Amino acid sequence: MIIMEAWLLRLFYDLRTIGIGDVLDVLVITFVIYRLLSSVRKTSTGNVIKGVVVIAAVLVVSNIFDLNVVKFLTGQVLQMAVIILIVLFTPEIRRLIEQAGNTNRLGLLFGPRSSADDTEAIIDIVVSSFTDMAKTKTGALIVFERNLGLGDYAATGTPVNALVSAELLKSIFFPNTPLHDGAVLIQSNRILAAGCMLPMSTNPALSRDLGMRHKAGVGMSERSDAVVVISSEETGTISVAIDGMLKRRLDTETFRTLLQQELVGDTSGRRKSRRRGGKGK
Repeated sequence: MIIMEAWLLRLFYDLRTIGIGDVLDVLVITFVIYRLLSSVRKTSTGNVIKGVVVIAAVLVVSNIFDLNVVKFLTGQVLQMAVIILIVLFTPEIRRLIEQAGNTNRLGLLFGPRSSADDTEAIIDIVVSSFTDMAKTKTGALIVFERNLGLGDYAATGTPVNALVSAELLKSIFFPNTPLHDGAVLIQSNRILAAGCMLPMSTNPALSRDLGMRHKAGVGMSERSDAVVVISSEETGTISVAIDGMLKRRLDTETFRTLLQQELVGDTSGRRKSRRRGGKGK
């Protein structure tokens, strides 16, 4: 009982000494760790983290039972694992830094915004265009920029700066045209550039039957918060890559709903009201 009272007094004293700076310190570190873990979930890097946790657990057990040899070996391995994690986390760390310094977020606060109706109109055009191109097995790759600016990737292509239209998209991706093999980058509901080069994914968990276009789409989604749409010229199927995950063989309605959820938000209520309005006319 005396020990419990002493522990409670100690805890109360420690809580009184906690300041705002301590709380902010913990919150910042928690947020960084959360974002890093979110970025590598379901990837090969995530398996490495699990391995490091297992090694750390073995080190704790070896300390408890005074296993000197095991403690020495796991300690050496753990030191090397920290360096390996820093190397593996380099893309995720860069992504966090880019998001922190992204000027597009300031533009969202002080600059013109694209309305939800404009974005839905673009989605309709893209869905219609990709449905037609999938029927003819025309390869296509479109990147929707969101919060993270993609100016570096746009610089690798040809500037377009035009309104999105089905005719323009189909002409860009028409086989054997100069811009066919690159990606179209859409920024603020306009085609910023075409024929852009995207980074390839190095994720070994990806299916081996994926072509270069799909790997580029996944790679772009791994390095940014963009939504990437791919039409396969081998199978005539439509896929969407988000946060390093590839959703394949989408039908038209699933494709449309996914884009609306990612680019506009929950638009079910708006769609229902529009349908009612259309029936009443």
